[in-house]
Amino acid sequence: MPPLRLKAPDEKPAAALAPDWYEPALLPGSNSFAVDGAHSTTGAATLANDMHLGLAVPHVWYRAELNWPDAAGTAHRVVGVTLPGAPSIVAGSNGDVAWGFTNSYVDTVDVVIVETYADLQYRSPAGWKDFEERTETIKVKGEADVTLTTRWTEWGPVIAPAEEGRYYVVRWNAHSPESANLELMDLETARSVGEVVALAHRLGMPNQNLLVADRAGHIAWTITGRIPQRAGFDGRVPVMWGYGDRRWDGWLPEAEVPVVADPADGVLWTANNRIVGGAAYAKIGDGGYDNGLRAGAIRDDLRALVAQKKAAPADLLAIQLDDRGRYLDRWQKLLLAVLSDEAVAQKKARGEMRELVRAWSGHAAIDSAGYRILRLFRAKVAERTLAPFLDKPQRTYEGFRWGTMTEDAVWQLVTEKPARLLNPDHRSWDSLLLAAADDVLADAAQQGVALAQYTWGARNTLRMQHPFARFLPQWIARFVSMPAEPLPGDSNLPRVQAPAFGASERFVVSPGHEDQAIFEMPGGQSGHPLSPFFRAGHDDWVRGRPSPLRPGPAAHTLTLAPP
Repeated sequence: MPPLRLKAPDEKPAAALAPDWYEPALLPGSNSFAVDGAHSTTGAATLANDMHLGLAVPHVWYRAELNWPDAAGTAHRVVGVTLPGAPSIVAGSNGDVAWGFTNSYVDTVDVVIVETYADLQYRSPAGWKDFEERTETIKVKGEADVTLTTRWTEWGPVIAPAEEGRYYVVRWNAHSPESANLELMDLETARSVGEVVALAHRLGMPNQNLLVADRAGHIAWTITGRIPQRAGFDGRVPVMWGYGDRRWDGWLPEAEVPVVADPADGVLWTANNRIVGGAAYAKIGDGGYDNGLRAGAIRDDLRALVAQKKAAPADLLAIQLDDRGRYLDRWQKLLLAVLSDEAVAQKKARGEMRELVRAWSGHAAIDSAGYRILRLFRAKVAERTLAPFLDKPQRTYEGFRWGTMTEDAVWQLVTEKPARLLNPDHRSWDSLLLAAADDVLADAAQQGVALAQYTWGARNTLRMQHPFARFLPQWIARFVSMPAEPLPGDSNLPRVQAPAFGASERFVVSPGHEDQAIFEMPGGQSGHPLSPFFRAGHDDWVRGRPSPLRPGPAAHTLTLAPP
């Protein structure tokens, strides 16, 4: 039997594949990591948290310190960030415990296939039931109301038709009343890691990685919110629930929600990566974890730090600001091998590229052409390597995305170079790699810049704008937005940064030592461009310059009194 050989696709891909790697989906994510008291300069544990969100003006967070006495006269203080209008501090420190969040990407959504009868009823374990119709009315000033009618089942709303006579329904834990409450406020008076972990599993909020550190030196990780307990299926594909053998059997018991506390090496980290394996992983599922490149860099930074010395808040800030592109180290070696003397002799521009790649500092720095070249080379290699595999699914389903799961597969292909899996558009793997290098040259030419000016900063320039900036005159748009400055960092590094996405805040705090804590935030406290606080603190965030978490002396006082 002849060896398997890929066939060329009948047509070229309808859309470029590379953007999934070159412009990865910037999903809500974050970094959070902690050092226990035995490895901290304060003797208490130390927590760092930077939550990654879209960047716009006005900014999403409002920094605050709340001071109040309880009914017994005991004074309380909590400092951190809140959302305007929210009744609690979302992330911060109360002097005894500090906490922060990252998106967990556990699997709390299932698609259910329902069978219908005459398109009027659907099959349930209790028999045929009528669809429920719900109508939402949206009031529009000066115009007619807009209505939206949706069909609901006992599991959730109909989202799409399936095969003839069937529908897809979404079951999401957020549709359950138990998934919303205000118990997050209880974190403000919690006194220990153990108390916070017990509270976490009752919090009515999205399922987040919760990292907590306390004054006594303890650290722990767990997941907040309700997690479905599946029966009869694992949640990876849509299934029928109408016969009762596949279902959500309530919520995962609190005792079965995974917890990692006080690890032997004294450090914990989360970066939207998978934290646990085995039976615990099977229980919480996979909602699309991060590829682990960022988490691995944070882990390595933490372990190297505590092996050398006790960690101070500034040391954890340095990890938050780490812009080394370690994931590209092997791609640098590969590209230098591709740009051989023979290849350079055939095209002069390849020689300039080789020198820029060879001189790369290892950082996603604003003045680095080498980083931008390597980043796009990696993407173009993936595009050319995977095109024969991905052409059909991409045509079948426009929303198909593949970028976060293919790093190791692509690397194995381009290093082992199996002839049977070579893209038929290329004579050899060497020619595919050289074509990917030339793709980078073509992109620079299309941008109209010399290769030496093809820097990462030119590509990664802050675009933190007011929504009105899109249609205001340019001079006014600049006035109501943050300055357009080139920024270091990228998506697969601890310092996550894109033009309109990145660290929405950075703080480092050791409970009981808030006066040593560090805080940075893009934008300012005020959303009014004439306010002196419109950009106050923004430059500290841009430069990575530590500023205090706690407020200074009161300069203005606003007293609220009942009418």
